Amino acid sequence: MDPEFVAAVARTAHGEKINVAWFCHEHGLSRDTFYKYLNRFRAEGTDGFTRRSTAPHHHPSALGPEVAEAVLRARKELAEAGLDNGPISIRWRLEDTGITPVPSRASIHRILRAHGQITPQPRKKPKTRRRFEYADPNGCWQIDGMEHYLADGTKVCIIQILDDHSRLDVGTYAADGETTTATWAALQQAFAGHGLPVRLLSDNGLAFTGRHRGRMVELERRLAALGITSIAATPHHPQTCGKNERVHRTLQKWLAARPPADTLAQLQQLLEEYRQIYNHRRHQSLGGDTPWQRYHARPKAIPATSPRRPSGVTTRPVSATGVLAFSGCSIVLGRRWAGHTATVYWQGDRVTVMIGDTVARQLTLDRSVRYQRLTNHTLSANS
Repeated sequence: MDPEFVAAVARTAHGEKINVAWFCHEHGLSRDTFYKYLNRFRAEGTDGFTRRSTAPHHHPSALGPEVAEAVLRARKELAEAGLDNGPISIRWRLEDTGITPVPSRASIHRILRAHGQITPQPRKKPKTRRRFEYADPNGCWQIDGMEHYLADGTKVCIIQILDDHSRLDVGTYAADGETTTATWAALQQAFAGHGLPVRLLSDNGLAFTGRHRGRMVELERRLAALGITSIAATPHHPQTCGKNERVHRTLQKWLAARPPADTLAQLQQLLEEYRQIYNHRRHQSLGGDTPWQRYHARPKAIPATSPRRPSGVTTRPVSATGVLAFSGCSIVLGRRWAGHTATVYWQGDRVTVMIGDTVARQLTLDRSVRYQRLTNHTLSANS
């Protein structure tokens, strides 16, 4: 407080005559302020000069303790179920249970912070993200495997297949490992329930693709026969399969809230229960829709009717015995080409082997045998 202001108020309160209008003009005050403190001084003495909060005494829009209790209860129930328990998920749960009024996301955040449920973080500059999704259901599926452990510590694999457009879990499969057999079994179950996708996106696990290794694996051949295009993420670029990486975390959190399974069969039962919950639960990235709703809101994309023939080119060394290893096969070229580096052009199982500008061999791979031996026809063609 300005000492002159305090003195002027005190003298006026004791009956001394001062020119209030002139005093307020000289000190840049309003007469209302002067008389407000004069009345306080008369009622409270010097305590009347203490500054007071300007906050309103009544909060008609404030949420009552019963709403705070419902928010905390919803968060606890979601956490125990292994589900997301952030403000948006809590708000949806309160809507589903009929709580009124339903607090806003910001109000729920304040309640959680006030009760020590979350730690305030400094406001960060938002990252610029370009979120891409295919326009139609079945336009592209993402497939990936993640490690998991049974109750006795046995390491197994969970293969998850996600529709890129809707985030629908079209198949979650428990297997001994990330193998071609397990992957194909998981895909066949997904095909039976949801039809065929146009494309299948994966990382560079050998059970899924050999594209960046200059070869075609068995799964790619089977998909090509169905008209499905295989897409492989760029090596060391997991963001390409970001939706599947994110859904792994959701599944891991859900499984961690339950006793571990003793067998693969028990684990599969848990996965089926998870799929039902996940597919019919509102999703933040879908504007509050469930994956099931988004998947069935548009017509499904359909793959090409004719089989596809993936193609590519790679280089391979020729062994000292004149044999070239490619796509799980040993292609015999002959000792004349021993030690050379060959360029292999392939489309499906049709292969042309070039050494320099010379055609060393041209063949269609016989998948029933490993060694692609030279035939009399091949020998005459090369002579």
